[in-house]
Amino acid sequence: MNKIAPSELILNPDGSIYHINLKPEHLAHNIIFVGDQNRVAKVAKHFDTIEFETQKREFKTITGTFKNKRFSVISTGIGPDNIDIVINELDALVNIDLKTRTIKKEHTSLNIVRIGTSGSLQNDIPVDSFVLAKYGLGFDGMLHAYDCENILEREMEDAFIKHTDYSARKSRPYIVKNSSEIESILTSDEIFTGITATAGGFYGPQGRVLRLAIQDPELNKKIDSFNFNGIKITNLEMETSAIYGLAKLLGHQAVSMNAIIANRANLTFSEDPYKTVDNLITYTLNKLVE
Repeated sequence: MNKIAPSELILNPDGSIYHINLKPEHLAHNIIFVGDQNRVAKVAKHFDTIEFETQKREFKTITGTFKNKRFSVISTGIGPDNIDIVINELDALVNIDLKTRTIKKEHTSLNIVRIGTSGSLQNDIPVDSFVLAKYGLGFDGMLHAYDCENILEREMEDAFIKHTDYSARKSRPYIVKNSSEIESILTSDEIFTGITATAGGFYGPQGRVLRLAIQDPELNKKIDSFNFNGIKITNLEMETSAIYGLAKLLGHQAVSMNAIIANRANLTFSEDPYKTVDNLITYTLNKLVE
């Protein structure tokens, strides 16, 4: 079997993988993603035991147990580019032999749940509510670097492009479905579901105007009004579609859980966003061990 070159699979001197600074034994197969490195401890405070902790750059990891189930909580930082790093390196930890630099014969599937903050795009999804992303809609273009056509929801993509008159000069929007298996565990009557849109930036890519004009000032309104067989775009953030795309390509299960701290439709913001995030953390962890 062909070895993966050191320039392609980069390891630290201690044998850990380059960016996230982990060895295979440090990683649980049940993983919680958070964007903010400071939120890692807010998840891990619920753990009954902690066995390992590390940080390199914005990538912080704590591995431990919650109600006898082993979890790793990892901060990804912001944006699809960081997701590209984290998921590829997590996959390498379980599906590549780092010593021989060869792909393992038996595939290991990871369970990944993102717990993040987001802004609602619909009037009827209030601040302090939770949204489970049934689909990830990516505006970032990152996934197109990979051979990904077989996992995309092309009919939905075409409908979105037509509805928004999406500029051909931009990267084609892509849509990927979540893990139905994990969704069935996390869903409940109190959870909203829909399409979570992923932007490649925070200001112009999400329709915010400071000193720069944006290409399509009406795009957010078009996004808000999109409806595909009763499924609407519920919220906008910066990681979900990249997580769904790479997880599906690599054979992992992923779901994104969003704490709604702002409503872009009615211009409201949570009075206590930290409490909303803590409530989502508690909800998600307890659901995952039921």
